[in-house]
Amino acid sequence: MPMLRDYREEDADAIVRVAQAAFAEFEPHFSDWPLFTANVAKMPQLARTGEIIVAEDDGEIAGAVAYIGPRAPKPAFFDPAWPVIRMLVVDPGARGKGIGRQLTEECLRRAERDQAQAIALHTTTIMTVALPMYLRMGFVRSGEAPDILGVPYAVYVKSLA
Repeated sequence: MPMLRDYREEDADAIVRVAQAAFAEFEPHFSDWPLFTANVAKMPQLARTGEIIVAEDDGEIAGAVAYIGPRAPKPAFFDPAWPVIRMLVVDPGARGKGIGRQLTEECLRRAERDQAQAIALHTTTIMTVALPMYLRMGFVRSGEAPDILGVPYAVYVKSLA
């Protein structure tokens, strides 16, 4: 069973590797892949405004997610009162173990800790594993988000009240 823990500075390179591996399958969909991967490589910077949660499996980092709290800065298409789940990534070699769900559930726990009424994320229909998981977990589409390099995104929200 993967173990969750808070991010440490020395995890930066490993989570960038996992994030880039996790998104690799989507390369054909994005109009500027080098720019997209450069942005993915900034994932460790989310620790400045949020909490990065790391999943370790057999001593290796197998996944990560950023939880951005209710009062932290976030993109304008999110309600500022909502905590936000950003950059959920699971190493392709570690998929099928429930790591994505485990990381998402930890974000839900932190949102409840922060007494949030709802939690949000943005994703796209090309994410054929993540999106159905979010829907099963009770997230509902609440509106559009800006396209990312030609890929349409939408905002999904889960009520916690």
